[in-house]
Amino acid sequence: MTSVLFSPLNIGPIRVPNRIAIAPMCQYSANDGCATDWHLQLAMNYGMSGAGTVILEATGVTREGRISHGCLGLYSDACEYALARVLHAARAVALPGTKFGIQIGHAGRKASTHVNWMGSGPLGAHESPWRTVAPSPLPYGDNWHVPAEMDDREISATIGAFAQATRRAVRLGFDIIEVHAAHGYLIHEFHSPISNKRTDQWGGDAEKRLRFPLAVADAVRAETPSHIALGARITGTDYVEGGLTVEDAVRFASEFRKRDYGYVCVSSGNIYLGGRPASGPGFNVPNAARVRKEAGIVTRTAGLIAEPLQAEDIVATRGVDQIAIARAQIDDPRWGWRAAEKLGVKLELPPQARRVSVGQWPGAKLVRPQA
Repeated sequence: MTSVLFSPLNIGPIRVPNRIAIAPMCQYSANDGCATDWHLQLAMNYGMSGAGTVILEATGVTREGRISHGCLGLYSDACEYALARVLHAARAVALPGTKFGIQIGHAGRKASTHVNWMGSGPLGAHESPWRTVAPSPLPYGDNWHVPAEMDDREISATIGAFAQATRRAVRLGFDIIEVHAAHGYLIHEFHSPISNKRTDQWGGDAEKRLRFPLAVADAVRAETPSHIALGARITGTDYVEGGLTVEDAVRFASEFRKRDYGYVCVSSGNIYLGGRPASGPGFNVPNAARVRKEAGIVTRTAGLIAEPLQAEDIVATRGVDQIAIARAQIDDPRWGWRAAEKLGVKLELPPQARRVSVGQWPGAKLVRPQA
């Protein structure tokens, strides 16, 4: 069979060898934002996975913009140096054509929390918490810290931090830079009327709520040379009355397209604690397909995509250009190899991974043990 999942895709100025992406998954294993040996082995495995696109985890543009003490950052020379080591090693073993990207963002009111396996709740007074910021002084959930409302100086400085992180990502040589504008983090907080109650130039109607997100988009665009692809992860719905809807996603995606971004990745929810009720395999696909159709931009989606035939169907018949896997990749680090086998596609694997029978070796003899 001819597989759409394993067909190439043009994303802005780059061409990826297939429609499989590894979604950015937080590892909570950095040291003051710096990548560690955990990231080294993980990125190398990602590169050999069979996915044509690898997006590294959410990476804070400031120290205070990280989700937790263990989250990756790109705000210092030390962070940049540590990531250079990881990216170099991953590229050395990656399958041909694999493209590597980094997702940059700011956690906003969801910052200063425990690492995932400690419950992900807010840090206590004895756990070195830090001041969090947001468009409005509204907590993420019950018993969460109340963030400080950002003033114009802080907003300007944060836009500048996105620009600085972009310059670092460019120096590192990433193929793709992705802006995190979903999952209840700072850019999403400004976009959503659930979390943005401002009455100044940064809040109010839909146009004003987009000013900060688009200012970030412009700052990143200005620092990115034409050979690097730009993308953004956006929300398809807030799952709450009065929140963002797929119509807002279409408008947001259209603005990215106008700025020469190569793609959007449509996710959903998490504008407040517990605010993403998953609704079955591929639950983001319908909204992603609508964004693709109406905004006219390459569109990726994620969300309970785990089976090769399911992934093939999404890109072949359901109006989405690319899928991203997360839990499936954790469960099976060679998911792409299995998918290729299932769909009858031959991947170019490392020679060390090719199993050759003894009869194929010149002069080889099969020695049987004595009875």
